[in-house]
Amino acid sequence: MLHLGVIFLTIFLALMVCIGVWGMKRTKTLGDFFLGGRTLGPWVSAVAYGTTYFSAVIFIGFAGTQGWQFGLNALWIALGNGLIGAGLAWLVLARRTRRMTQNLDTMTMPEFLQERYGAKHLKPLAASIIFFFLLPYSASVFKGLGHLFEKVFGIPYDIALLVMIAFTGIYLILGGYFAIAIADFIQGIIMFAGAAVMVAVITGKGGGLFAMIGQAAEAYQLHIPPDKQPTVLTIASLVFMTSFGTWGLPQMTQKFYAIKNEQVIPKAAIVTTVFALMIGFAAYSTGAFSHVFFNLDTIPRNTAGAIAYDLIVPTLLTQHLPELLLAIILVLVLSASMSTLSSLVLVSSSSVAIDLYPARVDTKTGKDRSVAMMRFLSAVFIVISYFISRFQITIIVYLMSLSWGVVSGAFAAPYILGLYSRRVTKAGAYTGLVTGVATMIILFFVLGSSRSPLAASISILLPFVAVIIVSAFTTPPDKALLDKAFE
Repeated sequence: MLHLGVIFLTIFLALMVCIGVWGMKRTKTLGDFFLGGRTLGPWVSAVAYGTTYFSAVIFIGFAGTQGWQFGLNALWIALGNGLIGAGLAWLVLARRTRRMTQNLDTMTMPEFLQERYGAKHLKPLAASIIFFFLLPYSASVFKGLGHLFEKVFGIPYDIALLVMIAFTGIYLILGGYFAIAIADFIQGIIMFAGAAVMVAVITGKGGGLFAMIGQAAEAYQLHIPPDKQPTVLTIASLVFMTSFGTWGLPQMTQKFYAIKNEQVIPKAAIVTTVFALMIGFAAYSTGAFSHVFFNLDTIPRNTAGAIAYDLIVPTLLTQHLPELLLAIILVLVLSASMSTLSSLVLVSSSSVAIDLYPARVDTKTGKDRSVAMMRFLSAVFIVISYFISRFQITIIVYLMSLSWGVVSGAFAAPYILGLYSRRVTKAGAYTGLVTGVATMIILFFVLGSSRSPLAASISILLPFVAVIIVSAFTTPPDKALLDKAFE
């Protein structure tokens, strides 16, 4: 296993470096680096969206935790992610986002909010939220990936972390969004094929798909007492957070900015839906089927005797997959994480290089310094991610736990309502941003980290109410600005 895994890993990482070099040759301007020159077709755009959506967290953490605790109910999460988080997002948001960001000549979420509402202080506020909450999120993905490769390859955590960060940095810094999109496409093919084969082998071990479903449902009732089973509210809030919550995440909406034209949207919506459904159902069904392969005596546990949810899926795969397929699955997990990480780092670095760095052009030479600044800051952010991953400071751990709810809660309402309504005001946008951040932070500590999906769901919904109410009593943006945005 180790031998095959190292071979596949080496080939995969070498391919990423080649893509980075190729992307560098096509990257001349800031628009090239951050949006690929807005020239990407439906397949590349759709798969880039899907691979950014899913990281190693879904295969390792979420699949094990929700698969064991929720049983087959975890498949509702997969269904929501595919239909709402992927397909419906493209149909509802892509066309208007592509058109309006081009009308306003904006490249980032903070830029869009500033230009859409004519609010000069909205951009630095939004950029600060991205910086402080997406950067720790990217570090948490690095951390999980480092631990996975430490367990599988026996590589010390520090070295595994450095290798992953170094190779992600190489193709991102060299090629920018061109490299990310092409790498995501290749990674997406690996993820899709690997997930399909993984499910086929696992269900084959249990006598077929329908037999596994019946066995998993029966075993779940034996392993999880009724009073410990999740409520409808718990499942619904998790589905909502992970599905509708993606509509406000800058690293997801960026994919809509970069598409070639509006004609690619229907095809991209279909492709990304199929991709998301495959990845989601493969991950969560594997987690749910763990009830067939483990009982309360054999389920992986930590030294304190508690169930080690992060080890459920890795242990299951190690015990039941053939050596060759297991090596492929490891590359699948790496692909899922590197695609998410590259998008997170790109968006995080843009919050400084584009949104907070005004002097893009050298006043003496007239040379555009923005691409060099993006490359430099991408490198800086990757280094910061390493140190956050390496040294788990308490405040950073809290920021990781809050990140999804805070970022989506802050941006979803001002962004989505701004696409569809001329009546949303600058005051309403500010209110939505502040309401989302404050609600998530307060509810996280009031409800506790175990109920963070509920806290995040409320934090995403409440700003819509706040934006609408405040906008009804405040002055709308200038008519000329609205005409330009909605042209």
